[in-house]
Amino acid sequence: MTKFKRLLIAATAASLTLSSLSAQARDFRLGLITPPPHIWTQAANDFAQELNEKSAGQHKVSVFPAQQLGNEAQMVQQLQTGALDMAFLTIAEISNRVPDFGALYAPYLVDDIDQAAALLRSDTATQLLEQLPGGVGMVGIGYGMAGMRQVLSREEVTSPAALQGKKLRITPFEPIRDFYTALGSAPTPLPLPGVYDALANGQVDAIDMDFDSILILKFYERANNLLISNHMMFPMVGVVSGRVWRELSEDDKTLVRTLMRSHLDSVIDRFQQQEKSQEQQLRALDIRITEADRSTFADAINSWETTWSKKAGSLDALRQAAADIKGS
Repeated sequence: MTKFKRLLIAATAASLTLSSLSAQARDFRLGLITPPPHIWTQAANDFAQELNEKSAGQHKVSVFPAQQLGNEAQMVQQLQTGALDMAFLTIAEISNRVPDFGALYAPYLVDDIDQAAALLRSDTATQLLEQLPGGVGMVGIGYGMAGMRQVLSREEVTSPAALQGKKLRITPFEPIRDFYTALGSAPTPLPLPGVYDALANGQVDAIDMDFDSILILKFYERANNLLISNHMMFPMVGVVSGRVWRELSEDDKTLVRTLMRSHLDSVIDRFQQQEKSQEQQLRALDIRITEADRSTFADAINSWETTWSKKAGSLDALRQAAADIKGS
């Protein structure tokens, strides 16, 4: 073989390699509803950076926070068509389409943030993700979460009974709507970026929210009555479009799954670490604080259980898993 032919073959091989890399390289789009300062958005940005580094610059992820690509229902549609590659979604929107996930919002399923973290890491919760490809055309990578749910209101709330007739901002999904409807409230779906102004102008009387968002988005400036109830956990799931997933090589699937799951897990860790300190920060503010527990929500819980025990077949298994965690 002549030197020229060897050079030609080498050049052709190099060209094919570069062409192959170029064909496999992806610029993923990841959407979520939380604003830039939120832990979920920070985790999405960290995932984007690490995927770029671990793929030697081959893959990039553009993160679109604060509903830049639409609300969660619209993002789910984009994921189903492959127009959107990835998302960090509240389980809220998933449960609207796969009711079994609504069981994760059972009132007082867990008592605190540590139990919530353990339940989301359990085999029982992980097995729910297997329903996503067939149910909504997405691949579930893993769970994250926000903090336990509390109620922040413009007027004093001495007990859940005081929420009757009040317009209360919720994330738009059936499990939490049913819970507040059972309390006699008027559940009012509202995007997170609009909550501050809605409290300021009286569009809503109260909000269902976690300590972290109350603090970093300064909702306490517009509503200075906090009912600490820890009445619900608030899971999040990292997903990849099923259409996009099928196009990835096995190596890329492993890389995406490993890195995204790691950053989702870090979200859980961060909320666990900060929950108690954030509660203390709120207690130190000039706001009125009332506490509530399961007994004060008894009627609403019974109503919720009656409805959702028929909708979510996973409820009993999750309740048993939660009980095992509490007893361990």
